[in-house]
Amino acid sequence: MLFLWLYMFYSCAGSCAGLTARGSPAPPRAAPPLLPGEPGEESSLEEQRAAPEAGSPISSFFNGSGTKRLPQAIIIGVKKGGTRALLEFLRVHPDVRAVGAEPHFFDRNYERGLAWYRDLMPRTLEGQITMEKTPSYFVTKEAPARISSMSKGTKLIVVVRDPVTRAISDYTQTLSKKPDIPTFESLTFKNRTTGLIDTSWSAIQIGIYAKHLENWLLHFPIGQILFVSGERLISDPAGELGRVQDFLGLKRIITDKHFYFNKTKGFPCLKKAEGSSKPHCLGKTKGRTHPDIDQEVVQRLRDFYRPFNMKFYQMTGQDFGWD
Repeated sequence: MLFLWLYMFYSCAGSCAGLTARGSPAPPRAAPPLLPGEPGEESSLEEQRAAPEAGSPISSFFNGSGTKRLPQAIIIGVKKGGTRALLEFLRVHPDVRAVGAEPHFFDRNYERGLAWYRDLMPRTLEGQITMEKTPSYFVTKEAPARISSMSKGTKLIVVVRDPVTRAISDYTQTLSKKPDIPTFESLTFKNRTTGLIDTSWSAIQIGIYAKHLENWLLHFPIGQILFVSGERLISDPAGELGRVQDFLGLKRIITDKHFYFNKTKGFPCLKKAEGSSKPHCLGKTKGRTHPDIDQEVVQRLRDFYRPFNMKFYQMTGQDFGWD
């Protein structure tokens, strides 16, 4: 109501001034409505509407309508677990504002400082949550201490997936960019004859979730970290989004009505994306067809990950059903 009153007051003032100066009323200037969560990850709220004249009262009103804040919640991992899908689904919520690109602040750009990091964030209104996602944080040794230093109250979200499937997906992504890389089987082992797994290969190392989680628990209580199942994010997106909304203290607005299952891609898509009236699926880089992997190698990997998975289940209090 305040916005409407101000708009009518200043529109009238402008029209009256035009009538006095020229003897005829100036045509009214239409202003689009404020839509929290419109597209444009790093653009401000002012840039997302028709910009009023500089220095005008309306411009001053808009300039005070949002604030860039450090994120209260961060999706910290894991790579190829479903983090992009989760972020896109969350952005449908009117009280979530998120950076689209991965800032990589706590792993690659930390020396730029918190002011630089804050400036990347979208403007938010009172009651809205600022978020970002950078999956590599989960495996970055320095990230937990750095995030804790920014704010000990930061809520953390980890999207996890069967580590064997995740490793194959990771390899598939690399293969699409570098078709001449060695086979998955040859990269998996230090020595295939002895069956010794090469844990220095990042595709394997990322999936040892329990090891990485230990580092985070030195700086954050387990209750401050939400673990989202990448598998359930596909089979029951509304259910997982319900848990996420509860964790963030948000009203459950994202429900079954927002999703449909795309059989071609093999995962759920949004009926209406943020700021759009059209259906939206993730891009062609998501849902790539995995290469055929020697089943003996797959079984070796399952045996390798099993004790780490069991420990991870104990640490999180959740059984993700990977075995």
